[in-house]
Amino acid sequence: MTAITPDLRAVMLEAAERQLAASPDRDIATRAVSEAAGVTQPVLYRIFGDKNGLLDALADDGLRRYAERKAAQERTGDPVADLRSGWDDHTAFAMENPALYQLMFTPRPRSHAQAWRKIMDLLEATLLRCSAVGALRMSPQAAAQLILPANVGLALSMIAQPELFTDPDLSVRMRESMFGAVLTEPARTEDREPVPDAALRLRSQLAVSGTTTLEPAEVTLLDRWLERLSAPQS
Repeated sequence: MTAITPDLRAVMLEAAERQLAASPDRDIATRAVSEAAGVTQPVLYRIFGDKNGLLDALADDGLRRYAERKAAQERTGDPVADLRSGWDDHTAFAMENPALYQLMFTPRPRSHAQAWRKIMDLLEATLLRCSAVGALRMSPQAAAQLILPANVGLALSMIAQPELFTDPDLSVRMRESMFGAVLTEPARTEDREPVPDAALRLRSQLAVSGTTTLEPAEVTLLDRWLERLSAPQS
């Protein structure tokens, strides 16, 4: 019986990705993947369950590589600059790995891949740093729900129909348009409500840096107060 090892799993994922990249319809065949990896189909099913499980594993492996790439990026003292770099790097990853990127972000029935949630977490962490320095006009969660779908949607469109999206500056222009909706404009801070802004900034700063001055229960209560104070005023 073939021994199931991490190396064998990696070989099968590499074979699946090669087939995915070469396929005109961005699909794979389990028999072809098994043959390319030098194993029988039952071995593939023992490791991944079925074809959908193999695709989920391949999508999550793409997420692993994306996360490693993000971890290797320089984190500067300017979170807004890091946010811009993050957008650009996300787009670059998509263009470098078009088939894998489509698998990661195009919804599939019964998929349990974690790409969306994990990448949302990475984005929210950068936005939290932006909020902590007063550069965000809404909560990090709300901003992430605007930014990530825009970045993913544009990347998927550029991959699927490159003949329609030929402007080399399109990603940058989309980035600046989206960031204009979520980032503050220092020159116009007098037009904004000071209390919600201050509460949002303090809440984010506490989430980033923490505090030893308050007891855990007091921190929880303060976070709840700050959440209410930073909510949009009706």
